[in-house]
Amino acid sequence: MSNRNRLIWATTALVGSMMAAGAASAQSTGTEATEVEQVTVTGVRGQRTIDGLATAETVAKTRNTVGQEFIATQTAGQTILQTLNLTPGLSFTNADPYGSSGGNIRLRGFDGNRVSLTFDGIPLNDTGNYATYTNQQLDPELIERASVNTGSTDVDSPTASATGGTINYVTRRPAQEFGGWIQGSLGDFNYRRVMALLDTGAVGPWGTSAWFAASYTNYDKFKGLGELEKTQYNARIYQPLGDNGDFVALSGHYNENRNNNYNGPNLGTATGFCDVAQTQVCVSDVETSPFGWGVDFDRTYTAPTVRPGVRDDDLNGTNYFGLRINPSNTGNIRGNSRFTLAEGLILTVDPSFQYTLANGGTQQLLLNENDLLLRTSRPATQGVDLNGDGDVLDRVRVMTPSNTNTHRYGLNSSLIWDLNASHRLRAAYAFDWGRHRQNGHYGFVDFSDPTAPRFVDVFGGRNDESNRVVNLDGYALQSRDRKSIAQLNQFSVEYIGRFLNDALTLNIGARAPFFERELNQYCYTQNASSNVLCTSEVPNATLANGNVTFAGRTPQYIAPYQREVKFDDILPNVGATYRFGGGQSVYASYSESLSAPRTDSLYAVTRFADGSIGNPTVQPETSTNIDFGYRYTSGTLIAQVSGFFNTFDNRIVSTFDEDLAQFVDRNVGSVESKGIELSAGWSPIEALSLYGTASFLDSELQDDYVFNAAGARLPTKGKKQVETPEQMYSLRASYQFNDVFTAGIQGKYTGERWVTDVNDLKVDAYTVVDIDARFDFAPFGFEGTYLQVNVTNLFDEQYYSNLGTRSSATPGQLGYSRLFAGVGAPRTAMATLRYAF
Repeated sequence: MSNRNRLIWATTALVGSMMAAGAASAQSTGTEATEVEQVTVTGVRGQRTIDGLATAETVAKTRNTVGQEFIATQTAGQTILQTLNLTPGLSFTNADPYGSSGGNIRLRGFDGNRVSLTFDGIPLNDTGNYATYTNQQLDPELIERASVNTGSTDVDSPTASATGGTINYVTRRPAQEFGGWIQGSLGDFNYRRVMALLDTGAVGPWGTSAWFAASYTNYDKFKGLGELEKTQYNARIYQPLGDNGDFVALSGHYNENRNNNYNGPNLGTATGFCDVAQTQVCVSDVETSPFGWGVDFDRTYTAPTVRPGVRDDDLNGTNYFGLRINPSNTGNIRGNSRFTLAEGLILTVDPSFQYTLANGGTQQLLLNENDLLLRTSRPATQGVDLNGDGDVLDRVRVMTPSNTNTHRYGLNSSLIWDLNASHRLRAAYAFDWGRHRQNGHYGFVDFSDPTAPRFVDVFGGRNDESNRVVNLDGYALQSRDRKSIAQLNQFSVEYIGRFLNDALTLNIGARAPFFERELNQYCYTQNASSNVLCTSEVPNATLANGNVTFAGRTPQYIAPYQREVKFDDILPNVGATYRFGGGQSVYASYSESLSAPRTDSLYAVTRFADGSIGNPTVQPETSTNIDFGYRYTSGTLIAQVSGFFNTFDNRIVSTFDEDLAQFVDRNVGSVESKGIELSAGWSPIEALSLYGTASFLDSELQDDYVFNAAGARLPTKGKKQVETPEQMYSLRASYQFNDVFTAGIQGKYTGERWVTDVNDLKVDAYTVVDIDARFDFAPFGFEGTYLQVNVTNLFDEQYYSNLGTRSSATPGQLGYSRLFAGVGAPRTAMATLRYAF
């Protein structure tokens, strides 16, 4: 029988050397070198595991790790965030059954923008708004292990955004023997995916090894019209340096997505809002639409007839599916290295470069051919003929993208000094520099098929000047035009000591992030707002406060500007682990975190009385986290019980200011959270593996929101956090019937979630069950070849996935606005056939 369901490293003694602690979570080579001395490529490296899902953690913080053994049982091509969703404390709502449309992260109540997502130690959160793009992650077949720190970051985490925990995954190492595989997948919704991997094995006089991989995915949306397309290339070369664990590695990754968007139902239409006292699911568009749960973007489009000398207006809305697309090109180059400089002295250096070009959203508007943007100061009889009919009378649809192009350079390095066998010092330095260029060159829509228009270029006029909308001054219209530089210099120190015959391990550390943002706004900004006017128009007046006005426009504007903001802090990160009783341990940790304001928050500026500009309503968010827990590990059982307390201060939310008629970012107070998380993996017999978790969270807002500039307050004190379930449970069982056939079943219950800050609307709990089965052809002489079948949402549960949260759902109340939600994917079946050589 294979070792697929065996307990790897099935020894009963948990006490090992200090260097064996925590291998599975390492965010960087420095962290791994600090925690691991001997690395074994078996299961989850250096740790005991049941089915690749229950892992024996030993660090002084709450952490859960999954390995490739479990990852491989899930849907081919699925985002790693969905795979991690069985672990305690994490709530991930996937936007579609195969993971290419993204999803929402909630980790102990923190949203994805406040959770650090790392890939081989490099930070993936957007440098501007800290977003985590879960559909752009590494192909799961190439991930060796992934882990979730539910409460705190590592001491060297290169982040200025994470007030919550950390999610990290690590790329597989090249194999020592030549080989590879090719696989194909077919599934519901016309799902087609092919992927191949080639391992060179160790070659040459120095044992150099490498692998190369590529994948292509295409499938239809599970509701409405449209498709999702994804292409990905990956490679890694690995060079060991001697036999002491030193190495140099270089990895590359490129991902390209072209996705039609999903549209979610409007919660609360038709018969009114749900009675929250009865905790029922709200009445929504899914109950009134002829498409039911398939409600989505418009399926038809009727372009206007183009007639010279006649006003031809496009009467379609912005919801035609063919013009709702989310393109992205992302890539990175990652270096990892470790050098032993002398006995007991180790240097690690991890450089990186990342590239992003992406946009999303509505991306279109109807533009009058004689709009002020086009004619500027000229009379209304002049303009630009956008549709080629010889007049300037029409209203024409154009593309207005919000392109973001990022060039990001990083470095994470550590110097580790073993004073003796029981005491270790570490000094680390992290550098993260990102050039964040955001523009929105208007582009044209191709109406060659009037019933199926498409964008001439998914990035608008960015790449082709002939596709730009140019006004009578020769200015190419833009929806935005700004550049920001984000720079992090961070210094960290850590001491690790063992005492009481190695029963007690202390970790005492701190990190000092120094974060700067350089903001360059090239458009005019509406005062006390993030709304901008990108134009060649010349202001007609400069006011006493320095603001300007334009003919034909009412608001005051702040002229283009450049400014810098700086944030820094010293953040402790300490913990202790005590081992006893041959497999038992207790641990506790305390950490503090900082999240600097996002670029969107800082670009929403106000002119002050002294003539300066800034945003007085946002300051850095901070959090303090206390973790404690008990662990038990034996030859057949791995269990963990943890508790936590978290205080989150200066929380920034976007609230709608009715006086300004727009959303404004503000610090709104504190959130206090506490909870308990349990997990256990049990293998009562060699063929059977069981895993279960339970998560309980109580989070409470501590203040009423200051809602607008007039000082009006929302009654949020004592309310619960939005989109955050208070209870979650998960179970998995897998059984190996023989050397050929293995099957597993798993399920997760997600509790009720509030949709509004004032808690006047929530959605029901739901349970999703998945199954997997594998037919292994190894007994027939085809090692590594198999057929795998997966079915997700087996019982076709209907539920809301992503929630478009707002302040209030009650019409007429302060902060009311319409709410939308994503719909969970229906039952989906797919099969994968892999041939290995």
